[in-house]
Amino acid sequence: MLQRIRAIVQQLKSLFWTGLEHLTAFLLPLFARVLGEKKYSWLVGQVAMTRFFLRTKWRLIEAYYEAHVDRNSPYYKPIVTMWKVAGKMVIYVLIYLFVIETNIFWLTGEMPGVDELQNPKLSQASEIYSADGVLLGKYFAENRTPIRDYKLLSPYLVQALVATEDARFYEHTGIDFQAWAGVAVGLVKGGDRGGGSTISQQLAKNLFKTRTKKSFTKTGLFGYVPGLSKLIYKSKEWVTAIKLERFYTKDEIILWYLNTVDYGNNAYGIKVASKTYFNTSPDSLNVQEAAILVGLQKATTTYNPKRYEGKPFEQNRAWKRRNVVLAQMVKAGYLKKNSYDSLAKMPIELHSNEESPYDGTGNYFKVAIAKYLNEWAKANDMEIDLYRDGLKIYTTIDSRMQIHAEQAVESGMRSIQKTFDNHWTGQNPWVDEHGKEIPGFIDTVAKRTEYYKALVHKYPKNPDSVMHYMKNVKRKMWVYSRTTLGEEQMTMSAYDSIQYYKRFLQSGMMTLDPYTGHIKAWVGGLDFKYFKYDHVKQSRRQPGSTFKPFVYTAAIDGPKDLSPCFMMTDEPFELEVEEKGEKKIWRPSNADGTFSYSAMPIRRALAKSINSITARLTNEVGADTVMYYAQKMGIKSPLKAVPSIGLGSFDVSLYEMIGAYSAFVNEGIHVEPMIVQEIKDQNGKVLQRFDPVSYRVIKKESAQLVRSMLEGVVYEGGTGSSLLWNEGEVLLPSNNRYAPAFAAKTGTTSNHSDGWFIGMTHNLISGVWVGGDDRSIHFRTGALGEGSKTALPIYKRFMIKVVNDPLLATYKPVPFDKLDKRVVKKDFNCQSSYSTLPDSLQVSDSELDSLNSLLGSPTEVPDTNQQSPQ
Repeated sequence: MLQRIRAIVQQLKSLFWTGLEHLTAFLLPLFARVLGEKKYSWLVGQVAMTRFFLRTKWRLIEAYYEAHVDRNSPYYKPIVTMWKVAGKMVIYVLIYLFVIETNIFWLTGEMPGVDELQNPKLSQASEIYSADGVLLGKYFAENRTPIRDYKLLSPYLVQALVATEDARFYEHTGIDFQAWAGVAVGLVKGGDRGGGSTISQQLAKNLFKTRTKKSFTKTGLFGYVPGLSKLIYKSKEWVTAIKLERFYTKDEIILWYLNTVDYGNNAYGIKVASKTYFNTSPDSLNVQEAAILVGLQKATTTYNPKRYEGKPFEQNRAWKRRNVVLAQMVKAGYLKKNSYDSLAKMPIELHSNEESPYDGTGNYFKVAIAKYLNEWAKANDMEIDLYRDGLKIYTTIDSRMQIHAEQAVESGMRSIQKTFDNHWTGQNPWVDEHGKEIPGFIDTVAKRTEYYKALVHKYPKNPDSVMHYMKNVKRKMWVYSRTTLGEEQMTMSAYDSIQYYKRFLQSGMMTLDPYTGHIKAWVGGLDFKYFKYDHVKQSRRQPGSTFKPFVYTAAIDGPKDLSPCFMMTDEPFELEVEEKGEKKIWRPSNADGTFSYSAMPIRRALAKSINSITARLTNEVGADTVMYYAQKMGIKSPLKAVPSIGLGSFDVSLYEMIGAYSAFVNEGIHVEPMIVQEIKDQNGKVLQRFDPVSYRVIKKESAQLVRSMLEGVVYEGGTGSSLLWNEGEVLLPSNNRYAPAFAAKTGTTSNHSDGWFIGMTHNLISGVWVGGDDRSIHFRTGALGEGSKTALPIYKRFMIKVVNDPLLATYKPVPFDKLDKRVVKKDFNCQSSYSTLPDSLQVSDSELDSLNSLLGSPTEVPDTNQQSPQ
């Protein structure tokens, strides 16, 4: 067999040299043509002279060799053989290193280039800051915040690391040749042998992911060969370690290494690990704490100190591992034996402060920021990764205002939820427009859950088993509490859980500076951990009467050119429509089902939220004009020019409603809401600054008039007058308690499914929405379910907190400027006394459906229980 192999090798050599001769014979005439006869002849002469010179030198070497070497010596052959083997080994090693370095023919996978070595990219968390400089939270796949200065490391930490991981760290240049024997043993046994890798090699592994890259270009062809793959990635680490030692000092390598290590519990890098386990910084670690973190690197699960809290020493492997590290420090001369004896007896003391991506405030707007920045990067052809790039994102959020908003929603919704639960005691709240429970409601919801789909997949022919696990199998689970702050543990089945959560009312709140467009607070729901759906921007619901200001803006600013004192009568309004060839009459009614038959200025009609006048005014100015103004002022959700548009029958988001209202305070100029001011990279370089986007949408006079009309909602016995009752008196301006400092609008939709309130001061606009996730879940009476009863109290709680916060004195309400008859030419002084009507769109579902089907239906929403406003 061996002879056959040798014969084949000889044949291959013969073929190689024969082929080389033929190739030379073919190429020489080509060179002659390309170079020309003269240059070719000169080149041939130079080659001949070089060959002669080399042969002469080689003969001299041979002569010297023959004169000094005894070929007949018994040691001759062994020595020659040894030199040949050594020479071949050197050649093979050089060829191997060349293959490793160049990845020729994609055999071994890519190596880090010079630029990567000099500027390594370390995955680190991006940080979100408020406008007032508070760290609001982080985005991270690996929670890492690197430290940049070696002086910020505890000396105990460095000593423990060197003593345990690489005792000759300060002596070698990347590879510890004395430890190669241990590496060889590890390779033979098929596992890692401790002490083989230097700190520089481990840094190469951590920094460039030499063992985790799985793509073909990263791994190479040989990387998929068992056994050989291990030799390749070890070789890459050796080569890279030597290069790192050339580019960085020993101190820099230590710093880089400690920044790359995974310490378990989602703590990457020494800075986060110090905070996670001991709530301190790396420069403040004592010797025991340093030993624990160094010992933890060997196995983040096995030696994790959190795993053994409260357990005796004999079961505490983290404690034992810490003492091993301390013993290594004694061996290396960093720690005295008597100090070790006392420290080794001490228990582990943890001061945990584990971070989560959902720590801090504003988790809803964190998601919104991530989506916005990803869209911005895509639009600008930029590549950013919030979870790895270590960006610094400076937002428009005011941290104090954000906390006040979250507390207002939390406490306000607790109160509303208690009322809601009492209201539906003994009954299920999912009902149709006639107040009857919707049959199979929970079944329908349950069948959309992933758990149900998994059970169906597991038991495709056994629906009884599916229902058994859904309804009868109970387990302990943490749930958002209905009665106390935070969460509580309960035992329930999947069906119980669905019923439990479907009884919750939800809420969204946003606050905006109407001049800069800066969003100051964003609360998308009750608790992001349990309710991920964002009710500020993601959710779209019917706005009800909060849409009416666009009707009155169209009447005042548009072709009709009306004044707030234009008189209209609260009386039945009819519109003939045709549906499927059948003529019908649409008669919108007021919330209480009655009409006063009184003539009143449209200013009063808006303050009292009278539906009959709004519907008639929509018809007179034109539904298309109302739609035009709504879109011009910032409503981007789909709208259609149908008569019901003025009653808020189309779904919109709280985000765009508040943005659209900005023109009323900002003298007719709309400003686009913005949440990000600036982005910096991990080195502090500014990547992008964002500026406000604003433009005029209505005349200054029109904005002042409509804002003045909305003051009547609060101050002239309108639907928002309860804002200033009782504890609301704190909101009255101290210098002039009777001057209007608020303008607002309440809104309620069909069957009280949605409650809205949008309030405005001289420099702040805030909006609140309250309702069920499904529109079939709502209060049964306006006395409990109107926007003035659900959304307004939350806004009131928020503004009281703002007014009482001395750090937010800038946002304390002051009276709006009075309208000047010399400037505002239209009549606006038309106040009179009228009783307050409930603010609800009591319009028949069938009537509204008929009208919308004729002129274009509202955009459908994914909610299967959607109802049109009444």
